Amino acid sequence: MLLTIALVLLVLWALGVFAFKVTAGLIHILLVLALIVGLVQLFTGRRVV
Repeated sequence: MLLTIALVLLVLWALGVFAFKVTAGLIHILLVLALIVGLVQLFTGRRVV
């Protein structure tokens, strides 16, 4: 789930950078959010229930 969110945020960031010329602040916020979600996914991993 978190990996999917990270991928979506990275795609939105890439679209903002290359396609839509969104303001720099929004692009950096999306990038930071994607990195945070990716790090959370990396450190928590999958837990067996």
